[in-house]
Amino acid sequence: MDSKTQLASLIKRLSYKEGDFTLASGKKSNFYVDLKNTTLHPEGADLLGTLIVRDILEKRIHVDGVGGMTMGADPIATAVSLAAFSRGLVWPAFIVRKDPKDHGTGQYVEGTANLSKGSRLLVVEDVVTTGGSSLKAIERLKAEGYTIAALMTIVDREQGGRDAFESQGVQFLNLLTLNDVKSAK
Repeated sequence: MDSKTQLASLIKRLSYKEGDFTLASGKKSNFYVDLKNTTLHPEGADLLGTLIVRDILEKRIHVDGVGGMTMGADPIATAVSLAAFSRGLVWPAFIVRKDPKDHGTGQYVEGTANLSKGSRLLVVEDVVTTGGSSLKAIERLKAEGYTIAALMTIVDREQGGRDAFESQGVQFLNLLTLNDVKSAK
């Protein structure tokens, strides 16, 4: 079994649910992919970190850091940062807050001491439907002086997210689609 097939099977087992759900986009769905059970599992973290680094290197995308909107992106960013480091690459992780910190520095973006202005950042997301939360993260990162190298999601629900990113000039990448997960054994 190849790594993507293995990841799809793990997601189906740990993170795919059927029922009546309201998504972050506000849309209703009869299935839900809660990737935290997969991204926080050691096998899942290892697989997705390795697959994302391999994909970015194969596509020759220059990356200086990896992260995204807290909380879904946090374990992904850490997994990718560690997988990159095991290959001799330094891609520090960062976190984009939904709201600025209400004490201390009042920052939206954490981990900036490890990045320089103009750094090319890989924004990661667990599941993309419309892309709303990652588009907010990208907007905040650009406002802080960073460049977006690409957006990488683990699962693309194929419900408009790709178009939303590409219309903003952001390269959209995904490891899997919802159909990959649904059809996994």
